[in-house]
Amino acid sequence: MFKNVTLLVKLLDRLYWGIAILVAIIMIVTNTSTAQRIKVEANETTKTVDISYDNKPFTSFFNPGEDILKKPVLYPLRTSKGTIITRGWPIDPRPGERVDHPHHVGMWLNYEDVNGFDYWNNSTAISEEKRVAKYGTIRQLELVEMKSGSKKGSFKVRGEWVSADGHGETTLLETTEYIFSGKGDQRIIDRITTLTADREAIFKDVKDGMFAIRVARELEGPSTKPEIFTDASGIETKVPTLNNDGITGNYRSSEGLEGEKVWGTKGRWVNLSGKFKDEDVSLAIIDHPKNLGYPTYWHARTYGLFAANPLGDFVFSNGKTSTNLKLAKGESVTFRYRTVITSRKVGDNEINKLAKEFAKVK
Repeated sequence: MFKNVTLLVKLLDRLYWGIAILVAIIMIVTNTSTAQRIKVEANETTKTVDISYDNKPFTSFFNPGEDILKKPVLYPLRTSKGTIITRGWPIDPRPGERVDHPHHVGMWLNYEDVNGFDYWNNSTAISEEKRVAKYGTIRQLELVEMKSGSKKGSFKVRGEWVSADGHGETTLLETTEYIFSGKGDQRIIDRITTLTADREAIFKDVKDGMFAIRVARELEGPSTKPEIFTDASGIETKVPTLNNDGITGNYRSSEGLEGEKVWGTKGRWVNLSGKFKDEDVSLAIIDHPKNLGYPTYWHARTYGLFAANPLGDFVFSNGKTSTNLKLAKGESVTFRYRTVITSRKVGDNEINKLAKEFAKVK
């Protein structure tokens, strides 16, 4: 009898430790997987910082060089299902896309007039002579840090805004942190950018700025007539009327305005909704209460430019007010924006909640 009891105890003991080891292995695997749910890593081959959710690519910090692009950007942007929602041209052209404004690539932040130099419209489509005379370049200096995690991932970069197409004086020093979060069918990007004047910097009130995304054709509004847009240097860009099949994009602001009516108005957020085949997509940009000029003006065009410009008072108010931001040497200003990409329809209440949460971010 005692032998049977002893044998039973040994068997139970072995079973206990076997189960304990199995549970430990499962926990290690689970924790390892969870810890890397949002992965941020530098890719030496492509010279990018790549962000993935659950081992699926989401976006990359794209900085191919000044002979290709005059600023670093996030490109491309994807939904949780992998659908690319940013325009491919001119980096990776796709059939049926518009081929206007070659400086509209991915997600970026810059401005049309800083000390008389245009950082927004600069591209290799402009002659070198004109670029040196009137345009500026944003140059990456350093990748400061990267963090992956179960709930958030992030990276921080330093850069400089240089006049004369990158051959002149450094006007602004930039520090930008990108923070990635979200779950399920939702992806969230917080961009926090601090600009510090390396010399006196004057941001003249102009139309083209500041935080922007150029969206895929499917998220554009229906094209009703050809348009011609002129930048600060008088250069015209023609935007033709195109086939509207499958084009379902519609802006809606926090103030209840929709479509083309959103352009030039103020709002705490704007939501751009549309459809990619069977996938409903919502792309929202949210302003932050600490930003200059809050709530921002929206430079949101139905041809695919989705931008927030807090410094364009004079243009958007028809001359009633103006900002003309001036930074003395060593003085700084910080801009904070949240972008929310969701693979379904998103209502006002949900965006209001996301905006309230974002307002707590310093």
